[in-house]
Amino acid sequence: MNERIEEVINSIGEVFIGKVEVVRKVFAAALVNGNVLFEDHPGLGKTLLAKAFAKVLGLNYRRIQFTPDLLPADIIGTKVWRPEKGVFEIMKGPIFTNVLLADEINRAPPKTQSALLEAMEERQVTIEGETFRLEQPFFVIATQNPLEFEGTYPLPEAQLDRFLVRLSVGYPGSEDEEMEILKARLRWGKDDPTVDLKPVLSKEEFLEMQRRVEHEVKVHDDILRYIVRIVRRIREDERVEAGPSPRGALALMKLSKANAFIEGRDFVIPDDVKAFVIDALSHRIVLKPEYSLERGLEREIVEEAVNEVPVPKDLEY
Repeated sequence: MNERIEEVINSIGEVFIGKVEVVRKVFAAALVNGNVLFEDHPGLGKTLLAKAFAKVLGLNYRRIQFTPDLLPADIIGTKVWRPEKGVFEIMKGPIFTNVLLADEINRAPPKTQSALLEAMEERQVTIEGETFRLEQPFFVIATQNPLEFEGTYPLPEAQLDRFLVRLSVGYPGSEDEEMEILKARLRWGKDDPTVDLKPVLSKEEFLEMQRRVEHEVKVHDDILRYIVRIVRRIREDERVEAGPSPRGALALMKLSKANAFIEGRDFVIPDDVKAFVIDALSHRIVLKPEYSLERGLEREIVEEAVNEVPVPKDLEY
């Protein structure tokens, strides 16, 4: 499956220029049906990446622009009275898809944000007392601007905890990389190059990859203990009010398995854990009030924990 994975990553890289590591991380999250939060400035290609992913993986894609007047029913759907039939009919919302882009998620009030919680965790939606299972695979890619606070509603910890990873695209790494983005736009002759992308995988092939990550990638007990010790070390930090829950440890374990699979292994090594430890745990940390204004401190706390916890060696699978 290595060759197929590289095809996916290379195909997305044709339109999402220069950020291969970000593409690999989003793909790893997708392999375990994980929700992804992009916290980044506007104009860095987050929407383009989500559309490209859905297209290349052969999945359905829907986008919701979150605004202050957006209602929960605009996301999950509602029941509509049909007088000619004399019945209420379910009108399903855009959440009934495979890849849902929640654009600028923090611009909607908490009541609307909470409409996603059940879908993100249990992969189901309840419309006026009736529950519907979502089609597999399903995951949310959400975006928010970390610098703009006017007219926004910060995501509560309970919702942040449902995002498997928090990622940042970042600005182009070099002058040549940014030049390549401009040249690519001239080659495409259009603002949305994803319309020309062809599926590399079918939905069935992607589901098979997910099954293999879940059932065939082995995790040694020493790796599990390594993950647990990192999480517990973060919780014990004097600057932390509330640390990652067991869900955070589970997220790190899942991502480690997905990373091993992408690398062509059926077993997890410590480097798989290290590859995702910041992305999986930093957004699950609540700082004490006296430290809450220190930007980037959560990342530092995770890095310190990783440096202090001994790395397991001589693993025998």
